[in-house]
Amino acid sequence: MENKGTSTLSNGLIWFGAGVSIAEILTGTYLAPLGFEKGLAAIFLGHLIGCTMLFFAGLIGGMKRLSAMETVKLSFGSKGCLLFAVLNVLQLVGWTAIMIYDGALAANSIYGTGAWIWCLVIGGLIIVWILIGLKNLGKLNTVAMALLFILTLILGKVIFSGHGGSGLVSEEGMSFGAAVELSVAMPLSWLPLISDYTREAKKPFQATLASTLVYGVVSCFMYIIGMGAALFTGTYDIAVIMVKAGLGVAGLFIIVLSTVTTTFLDAFSAGVSSTVISGAVKEKWAAIAVTVIGTIAAIVYPMDNITNFLYLIGSVFAPMIAIQIADTFILKNDFRTVRFHVPNLVIWACGFVLYRILMHVDTPVGNTLPDMAVTIGICLVYHAVSSAAGSKKVSKAEPESI
Repeated sequence: MENKGTSTLSNGLIWFGAGVSIAEILTGTYLAPLGFEKGLAAIFLGHLIGCTMLFFAGLIGGMKRLSAMETVKLSFGSKGCLLFAVLNVLQLVGWTAIMIYDGALAANSIYGTGAWIWCLVIGGLIIVWILIGLKNLGKLNTVAMALLFILTLILGKVIFSGHGGSGLVSEEGMSFGAAVELSVAMPLSWLPLISDYTREAKKPFQATLASTLVYGVVSCFMYIIGMGAALFTGTYDIAVIMVKAGLGVAGLFIIVLSTVTTTFLDAFSAGVSSTVISGAVKEKWAAIAVTVIGTIAAIVYPMDNITNFLYLIGSVFAPMIAIQIADTFILKNDFRTVRFHVPNLVIWACGFVLYRILMHVDTPVGNTLPDMAVTIGICLVYHAVSSAAGSKKVSKAEPESI
């Protein structure tokens, strides 16, 4: 039978759209106090760590042909995965609201009809994307990504040409480790989503690699645009920069289309995760419901600072993927036949607490890498101890040889 899965190119385009994001540009502005050189180093190091984890997460789903939350069953059991599915749906509702909120504010700065109107416009377009469906977005995504690529290059040229530094460098503003962690946090936030797309790829390894590389490069570029905007133009408002650069209509197009292509992934994956919680739920309608809830939340609630939200995502999903990496690639475990794998749930809880503790410790590589290293180490130690204990029980049960 012919494999009609998604191509490597289409997966790359999906993750190009994920990377071109107002939220990524805004997060990049937070790194401006470090100065350009240190900020650049933090962006590259953070994305190297985060995208490596993203690759492993996508590869698990691609190899096993499982959605992101279905892969969680491999480590936490058929019911243990529900904890992470619920948390994932909640974070995706949050992301949907944040993305619509940021996009609407930026669009309203260019064409002031009211931010709530832009929330409705963006929310409506996301629903159109969902109704078209992932497999039918091929040509539309190609055209959209080509236009976004050209316009973001123009935006980058505007920011980095003809401007002097604005004196926003401040050693007290942010440590290097904190900047690395903010750079890790964005690719880490996609961990519970990537397998929803790589599971359908014709060539899982190539599609996962392409997705990760494309997203990593584009995300770095978005961070650099945000940091550069703050350093070289003296403003943190990307919409103001677009207006000053004469990118009125084009800037509006960048904002709206990038918000739609990114937030579509959040809403779609929320629908996929919802089916893990309840088999009666339909992916498409759950995704539309998430979009509606996110649109309403974007209209009602202010969402100007997302750093705490990013750290919360890291503390939940960094230890989760650490356990999955240990189980899948090192220990070769599969716990789908048990309801709850309690030891791994306890190890995850330890990893969660450790991450929160590490938030108060300044390390040059941020919180995620040390937290994951320790979590994987605990997994390996537990496996070695439990295997040794099992061997002793077997040896005691065997009759003594004569």
